[in-house]
Amino acid sequence: MSGTELLGFAAAILTTVCWLPQAIKTIRTKDTTSLSLLTQGALTLGVGLWLVYGILVDSPPIIFANGTNFVLVALILALKVRYG
Repeated sequence: MSGTELLGFAAAILTTVCWLPQAIKTIRTKDTTSLSLLTQGALTLGVGLWLVYGILVDSPPIIFANGTNFVLVALILALKVRYG
């Protein structure tokens, strides 16, 4: 693995880990009142597009980060839609 890929995986891990507390809190409390539906929707779409891009350019760090983040932000979006 190259130094560039290691840097990419370090960034991927950090940006993925930062969403875990929000996802865990939202799943546990079902409280989404302080979250913006528009922002969460745009973030989910953006992360999904980054995932597609990562797949197209065959970049493991981008695929890992955005695949994991997509699951987390899409889950938060689904909870926001369901619980408001």
